[in-house]
This record gives sequence, C-alpha cells and structure tokens, in this order.
Amino acid sequence: MTKESFKTKHGVFDEFTNRTLFKLITQGHFKGLESPISIGKESNVFSALTKDEERLMIKVYRLETCDFNKMYDYIKGDPRYLSLKKRKRNVIFAWVQREYRNLIKAREAGVNVPIPLTFSNNILVLEFIGRNDDIAPKLKDKIPKNKKKFFDKIVDNIKKLYKVGMVHADLSAFNILNFDETPVFIDMSQTTTLRHTRAEEYLKRDIKNVCSFFNKIGMKTDEKSVLKEVLG
Repeated sequence: MTKESFKTKHGVFDEFTNRTLFKLITQGHFKGLESPISIGKESNVFSALTKDEERLMIKVYRLETCDFNKMYDYIKGDPRYLSLKKRKRNVIFAWVQREYRNLIKAREAGVNVPIPLTFSNNILVLEFIGRNDDIAPKLKDKIPKNKKKFFDKIVDNIKKLYKVGMVHADLSAFNILNFDETPVFIDMSQTTTLRHTRAEEYLKRDIKNVCSFFNKIGMKTDEKSVLKEVLG
C-alpha cells in the first residue's frame, strides 16, 4: 500500500495517527482497517485482516478528543508511571502501553481477555473476539443462558486479577463480552495495581456494577459476599 492510497482510505484520522497506522501496516501486523466495531468519544475500534486473512481488532485512541486529564487521574496513582509528565500525548501513549501491559499480565494470570499483539503510540492491536466477521456481543446486549454460571466465571476472573495484584477499575456489563457463554474482560486501560491509592474503592465499584446488573436481570447477588470471596 502506498502512502497516497493509504491516506485516501484512512483520511478520517489526524496525520500523526495515519503515520502510526501506516508504520504498523508496513511492519506487517495487518493489511489495513476494515469495518468499525465501536466508535467512542476517546477511542475507535476497527476490525482488520492480516496477510493470512486472520481478523484482528485495532484500537485507535483519538488524540484530539481523549480526556487526558481523566487518564492522568487514573495513571498518576499507578507506581509504574510515577515519573510520567502531564503532557497530553505522553499520557495517551502511556495509557496505551499500560493497557498492553495489563492485558499481558491478565493473560498470564489466566484471565479471559483479548491477546495483546503489539502497540505503537496511540494504537493497540488485539486478538479479535468473535466468530467469523462478527464481534462477540457485550454482556449488556446478550444475557447469558446460565446466569449463575456466567456470574461465577466473572467473579473467578476478578479473583485471578486480584491474586496478581490488579483491579480492573472499570468493570461493568459494557466492558465484558459474552463470547459463547464465557465472559471476556475488555477495556483494560484503567486496570491498576493494588498499590494504587484508590484500588480498594475501584474493586468495590467493579463488584457493585456486576452485582447490580445481575440483580436487574433476575439473579440475587450479594456484594459483600463477593468481596469477601475475592479478598480470600
């Protein structure tokens, strides 16, 4: 793909993002962006194909509209980023790197998350979660057939994260995919270590969000007992 044809196809992005995408394409990570999976205020997720026709997810953080102040509030309490300067691009790039690192650590702990493949600047390349061309639906859009079994799997993943010193910090029915009746945690950029000053608050909020959703769909849950189980 030439730079000219690339710009024609990917003209929706700013010049810096286009250069980063072009670099990842020329490095052979994928051939180009396909259809959008989700469009958000801070990031867009697209499907893409490798040269072997394997589907991936490409998460592109929008440099112009990202709330980097909110990002910095999360990341400044993370001991891994204590030296981070509060400059917009620095914070966004650290945010992407942080999500990549969090996903690797979560995978190593046995948590169901997409495999992180690579990242560069404001772009993260991930395993595609779905069948054929169809992304797995979010939990909010597909109620599990066996609610209790699905809920228990979510709690098990929260426990696995906690055991390796991590809290998702933004867990809800919006950030859990229902892939063949198995929960897959996504959006791990806000995931933080237990050394974060607000880690306990985030853990309780994650549990509350999950319990509230399952209570709404007709299953009785108890936040305190779940918290006790996670803490061991």
